[in-house]
Amino acid sequence: MPRILICECKQEVASFNPVLGRYRDFVISHGQDILDYHRGVASETGGALHVFDAEAGVEVVPGYSARASTSGGTLAQPDFERIAGEFLASVRQACPVDAIYYSLHGALAAEEEFDVEGYLLEHTRAIVGERIPVVASLDLHGVLTDRILRHADAVVPYHTYPHVDFFQTGQRAARLLLKILAGAAQPVSVRVPIPALVRGNELITETGMFGRCVRRTIAFENGLDGLAGGMFIGNPFTDVPDLCSNVLLVANGDAGRAEREACSIAEEFWAMRHHLQQPLTGLREGVEQALAARGRIVLVDAADATSSGAPGDSNAILRALVEAGCRRPALIPLVDPAAAQAAFRAGVGSEVTMPVGGALDPQRHRRLEVRARVRLLSDGRMRSESHGEAWDGGPTAVVEVGSITLVIMSRPVHLYDRSVFFAAGQDPAAFDIVVVKSPHCQRRFFEEGAERLIHIDAPGATSANLRSLGHTRCARPIFPLDEDVPFTPAARRFARN
Repeated sequence: MPRILICECKQEVASFNPVLGRYRDFVISHGQDILDYHRGVASETGGALHVFDAEAGVEVVPGYSARASTSGGTLAQPDFERIAGEFLASVRQACPVDAIYYSLHGALAAEEEFDVEGYLLEHTRAIVGERIPVVASLDLHGVLTDRILRHADAVVPYHTYPHVDFFQTGQRAARLLLKILAGAAQPVSVRVPIPALVRGNELITETGMFGRCVRRTIAFENGLDGLAGGMFIGNPFTDVPDLCSNVLLVANGDAGRAEREACSIAEEFWAMRHHLQQPLTGLREGVEQALAARGRIVLVDAADATSSGAPGDSNAILRALVEAGCRRPALIPLVDPAAAQAAFRAGVGSEVTMPVGGALDPQRHRRLEVRARVRLLSDGRMRSESHGEAWDGGPTAVVEVGSITLVIMSRPVHLYDRSVFFAAGQDPAAFDIVVVKSPHCQRRFFEEGAERLIHIDAPGATSANLRSLGHTRCARPIFPLDEDVPFTPAARRFARN
């Protein structure tokens, strides 16, 4: 009976977020609690368990899970060391095992360790040796490194953006691991790095140009001698030495065709790089358009996207609406623990004068004093609309500032769906203006029924205006931070057999 160890460590960080990530930002689980949780949600680990549970004779060994409630700033070094220590201790405790599945992200970085996933895989090898097969699933926004590929037998990335294939990615990884265990697969990974950082609507895999490249990797994965494939576009806000885009193809034995196809896909991606940038509308102009419109307008503030690692405390659009004398009903999410506390002290139905926004990133955002009426108070606990996972925004207040409704959380959670709004009793469809702090969401969440989406050029730690951020660690030259960037695709091969 093969024993398969399952562990998880997931977070995406933005280097430009001044708030360091902490151990307390993660939900830590051990043993049976991991299985009980993931068997009820559509996560990567849930998908892997679905495959393993259906396989006669497989014993699943749950080890350790550290999953962040959302993305955030760089992980503080002591907190990274604690998480990594506990993670690897669980590996030692589980041994001996016959195989390992890791659910990772790929864009988790600490103050002194810029490749956390590579670190965990490398130190896993020091514990279990070179012969135990290890397969990891990663977000396509992960930062792929040679270190990861040297120590994993194979890496399986998401295929969709916005991400709707968490569960399926875990299934793909689990099936590949079982094939390796059965001796039916000898993975050879081919990586082609591309010196480009990308952001924008054309990255939506269902409708955008980027989807063509992803579909070619899927065709390889599903074709003769293909085991896995995908694109990594990194997280442009995780400023680490290996940050870039990548083609990854995993072949069964002979990698010649994989190398040729990966280089061809990389050339196609490079040719479309100028289209993979997000056109932005100035803050004042965007607000003017929203106030003049007749239908519902979605103002996209991706510069403060908590799912990309921003703190969520931007009041830039709120300030612009207030200064413009907004009378249209507007809905805005905001992370501000002090403002939430002030609302709780005042109580439902009370009016309170308080500063809002700019509490976490004061260099980019100034506090804005408002007179607000408190409409609702809650504990901020919710279930993700997207995949059913438990999220916790901490004490949360709904307040009204004139025609503007603020949902003020104490802690950031993902804002790529309507979970925060629904948990606070607010339906975005009932407002004329909705601020969405995520670069892209499933169409059904906000876009359907809206007159327009306007991508705002606002200040923030995850701005699509990439040149404004100040990268210092990623390899240069790189598009679009530099002019006249040269590129000739070159394949790197990794095999453990």
